[in-house]
Amino acid sequence: MKNIVCFGEVLWDVFPSHKKIGGAPLNVALRLQLLNNNVSIISSIGDDEDGEKIKDYIVEQGIHVENLQVDKKLKTGIVQVILNQKGSASYNIKLPRAWDNIKLSESNKKVTENADAFIYGSLAARNSITRNTLYTLLKIAKYKIFDVNLREPYYTIDVLNSLMQEADFIKFNDDEIFEICQSLNFHSKVIEENISYIAEQTNTKSICVTKGSKGAVLYYNGTFYSNTGYTIKVIDTVGAGDSFLATLISKLLNKDNPQEAIDYACAVGALVAGSEGANPIIKEEDINHFIS
Repeated sequence: MKNIVCFGEVLWDVFPSHKKIGGAPLNVALRLQLLNNNVSIISSIGDDEDGEKIKDYIVEQGIHVENLQVDKKLKTGIVQVILNQKGSASYNIKLPRAWDNIKLSESNKKVTENADAFIYGSLAARNSITRNTLYTLLKIAKYKIFDVNLREPYYTIDVLNSLMQEADFIKFNDDEIFEICQSLNFHSKVIEENISYIAEQTNTKSICVTKGSKGAVLYYNGTFYSNTGYTIKVIDTVGAGDSFLATLISKLLNKDNPQEAIDYACAVGALVAGSEGANPIIKEEDINHFIS
């Protein structure tokens, strides 16, 4: 069991017919908890019914909420989710919200310092208060995992570069790594070449790029590993990448074979895409059956 901290947005994903609790850091945290890790969340909710429901849900799932702040002025996060005919999601993210105002505290410094891994994304850095808290925590975290999560217009290449420079492990999707590399004047259509470029520019030893239905590529301690993906009927893609990352990180932190780790993570990501919402319960026997 590893002690893992997830930092950033917690919110409601609002679909046309219903709403579900989400936010990439929380989705990652929930999957990590299901994989028997000891997980804490650093975030902020509003002093409202939406925030109370999120907190109650997180507590029910066994995630530590000592560093889930309550903002008296800003509302709990909401994202309007639009699904196309293939189940792929686009997002309208409301601003400002409580998670834009995560304040630094002795408590969140301590939990970060004591964690085996600290997972953070780029969306939480859209506001200076949360961004400055994140920068401070990155200076004291032992092992830093950057989940690139590009949501226009909430990022700049300068901030992304700063967050990459701090990371020990970076996860992109294929569109994200191509966009960032082109912004840094590196132009290649080969994913492995883009990974090698980012690794060299940021001195990052571990990088993963997801490719949707076509699987993922992992660069880990100087070696490339890949999975070509699994066939599944997509219901919606919300949270699939988050569950993929949580599974991969959990496996690698526990010293599993990198190839087996990426195979297992791709299977979990596919099964989430084949389910409704970001955090479906998936049993180990179902994952193993799906892989075989």
